[in-house]
Amino acid sequence: MLSRLMIDGIVQQTTVLIAALSTAAGIRAPLANVADQVFVELARAIEAQGVGRKVAADMFGMALRTYQKKVLRLAESNTASHRTLWEAVLEYLVDHGTVSRKSILQRFRLDGEENVAAVLNDLVESGAVMRSGRGNQCTYRLVPEDAASRGAMLDDVEMLAGLMWVMIYRRPGGSRSDISAWLGTDSDAIDEALRRLVADGRVVVEKLDGRSVYRAAQFVVPVGSTAGWSGAVFDHFQAVCNAIAAKLHASPFSSHAADTVGGATLGFDVYPGHPHEQEVLALLRTVRADVNAVWNRVAEYNRVNPVPEEKHQKVYFYMGQYVQDAGERVPGTPGLPRGSHDE
Repeated sequence: MLSRLMIDGIVQQTTVLIAALSTAAGIRAPLANVADQVFVELARAIEAQGVGRKVAADMFGMALRTYQKKVLRLAESNTASHRTLWEAVLEYLVDHGTVSRKSILQRFRLDGEENVAAVLNDLVESGAVMRSGRGNQCTYRLVPEDAASRGAMLDDVEMLAGLMWVMIYRRPGGSRSDISAWLGTDSDAIDEALRRLVADGRVVVEKLDGRSVYRAAQFVVPVGSTAGWSGAVFDHFQAVCNAIAAKLHASPFSSHAADTVGGATLGFDVYPGHPHEQEVLALLRTVRADVNAVWNRVAEYNRVNPVPEEKHQKVYFYMGQYVQDAGERVPGTPGLPRGSHDE
């Protein structure tokens, strides 16, 4: 019961973050496939923990056959590599405009008519696609975007480049196909994003065994910069999630002063003119400066004395801060005890 309540709370907080990302700065990002994506990724993660498919199906409240059929339908398409069938069909409609059901079934015949039909129904029910007519002669086309939303969209390629930058930094030596697999898409935008990253020096391209591979010496988004912000958000969220997951595996119910894995959250109650107001508000700036100083010293030492690969150990440290004014409630955040301090 307690674990269910914790999972419900984390899901709620995650949806708040997704909502903020999908509407930030005028973006109106498509969310029609989010539920399916969550199912696929969660199913993969659960099975990766050594849980059998029958047990996983039961955890989702599904019969084994229903679970297997859904995983198969949402897994990578047999027709288009590195994309789910859902994504591949949607991309096909983007490229071809109005398309008959018969043409779609023929294009994705390797994926099975039942699976393709289920995806088409999902797309229609989600509101992403319009259907006209009946039977195999009915047609499908994308629902037109609102013109105002299109005009407010940020540079999608730069957002993609930010994600790719941090992924290349964390996984050096990846090829174009590796990057495509990491992202779960084979969009042409990957090539444009790579071109930008190489052109401005964020990423370098090298030849290895006849292949072009990519590396990033660092991932640093200067304060005030918009280039790479998507990667910075993803990197921070990933660090928080990995730290919590590592803590749950290592010592889920307690913490110790000597722990090297974990976190702490503190809430300070102040007001304008409070004797410690400025000291508290400056915490992010102070901690960021201290951490950057340590990072620079480590980077300089490692430049002269490269870290032995067999002894390599990566330590991730994250920080964050927000201010909640009187009467203001952060979306999705339940009331917390004043001055809460959790580790």
